[in-house]
Amino acid sequence: MQAFQEAPQINAPSIASSSVIVELRIGQWTARKKDKRASAVVTHSNNADSGTANVNKKLLGHSQDLDALQKFTANARNTHYAMTMPWSDLGQRLLPTALYEKYHHTMTGLQNEFYRMKDEFVQKYDWEVSRAQARLGDLFVHDDYPTPASVASKFRFEIDYEFLKEDSEDHRIQVSNEGLETIKASSRDFYERRYNSAMNDIWKRTHKALTNMSQKLATEGEDVRLNKQGSQVFRDSMVENVLDMVDMLSACNVGNDSQMEAMRLQLDESLHGVTADGLRTSASLRAETKTAVDEAIANLPTIDFL
Repeated sequence: MQAFQEAPQINAPSIASSSVIVELRIGQWTARKKDKRASAVVTHSNNADSGTANVNKKLLGHSQDLDALQKFTANARNTHYAMTMPWSDLGQRLLPTALYEKYHHTMTGLQNEFYRMKDEFVQKYDWEVSRAQARLGDLFVHDDYPTPASVASKFRFEIDYEFLKEDSEDHRIQVSNEGLETIKASSRDFYERRYNSAMNDIWKRTHKALTNMSQKLATEGEDVRLNKQGSQVFRDSMVENVLDMVDMLSACNVGNDSQMEAMRLQLDESLHGVTADGLRTSASLRAETKTAVDEAIANLPTIDFL
């Protein structure tokens, strides 16, 4: 897959000065446990071989507090992904320094709320266990339940920052000159691959937002939605999502890519003053905006948007 029509020249120090590495780690108690006895009963009653079926119990049944924590965790991760770019397969993400203050304020706020919700859940834990006994019936086994302190220790919401290491000519390692050049070339290739992955992520988000807007601005076809009065439906979020991407194109252009800046300027100019209300009431504005959006899509770099 060709990421760009022409591979960019990566300047590691410039990237290091305009971005940092951030890693988000969230964990919580799953409240699930395999029931070996029940699993054996299921397999035996269905004349199946041992080990072909498992019964996994939800120890608390449907706990509203635990379900709320799980939904909150998913939303927190989505917020983290939305404000960062991929960097490594180990969970590290690239955070532009232009977004650091906003990211840190947002994520520490979510972190504080997570621990507040956790404390509230742990306070109710004994009551949740007593309710589970009635819900699970013969599946309830008291030894399945850890202590409140043990449950509390399974929750974590950690945010770690790390400076992006700059490529330096001062390599204090004992290898041959040939080996050193091989390592340096590999390092440059490493940065280029990860940089391209991060930039492709932004291009894909841009393509998704623009394509969605273009489809919604269509005057005919299966994507056209009408209200009870027969007028097309345009949600405020449709325009907001594209305008947010314009801001992201600026903040996430950590390598000073000229094509990304040109796209930002094109969208900023063509969408200036466009609102959802205006699109709802003006057919000519809808047509003009769709043309501008389609032109922007045509100017996106050649990457695999699937």
